[in-house]
Amino acid sequence: MAISSEGTVAGSPARDQEVIAPSFHHINLKTTRKDEMIAWYTVVCGMRVNYNSPFGAFLSNDRANHRIALLAVPGLTPDPDRRTHDGMHHSAFEYASLADLDSTFRRLLEEGIEPVFCVDHRNTIAYYYEDPDGNLVELQCDAFGDWEASTAWMKKELLEITEHPFGVIVDPAKVSEDVLAGVSLKEIQRRADEGAYPWEGEPDLRLPWPPADAPPMFK
Repeated sequence: MAISSEGTVAGSPARDQEVIAPSFHHINLKTTRKDEMIAWYTVVCGMRVNYNSPFGAFLSNDRANHRIALLAVPGLTPDPDRRTHDGMHHSAFEYASLADLDSTFRRLLEEGIEPVFCVDHRNTIAYYYEDPDGNLVELQCDAFGDWEASTAWMKKELLEITEHPFGVIVDPAKVSEDVLAGVSLKEIQRRADEGAYPWEGEPDLRLPWPPADAPPMFK
């Protein structure tokens, strides 16, 4: 099956009306550190355990019976080369506001949990954390407050951005100072584009790219 750049099946008419679109329900993570993973997701994402056995667990932070499934069957081994293998880069959880995201950032700092990199993606502001197995978890807030508007922006305006197309790396501690001072999200994004929140050092994007002779993705 060939997929066109528009996301339709090549060689056949689009049949959107025939597709019943399901809602995303959960992710299933294979793990050799089940108890550590349960503890981490409880602290970071407010998960509760609805089922726990030696071979797996089901966690949720809303009315669903589970949003994260942990599979801990015998025979699993850690993958030290995960960043150079294909597969999931990250899962993501959304907050209703930048204030909520910032409050979580400060709460997790007190727990000794820091993001590995943070990005103003323009349509979202996103802080990426690493769970005990090395999976990235994105905590984000929407910058538009309107999915139709952000989708239209992604389809048109994002394609026209040639500098920092994936966003600008930011230091969440510096962003937090402005959040606590009452600076608006739009003004914080404007300042981010001007380099007001530089990240000290080289962020670990958990990717083998870019090569040494290529410009970093977010700079």
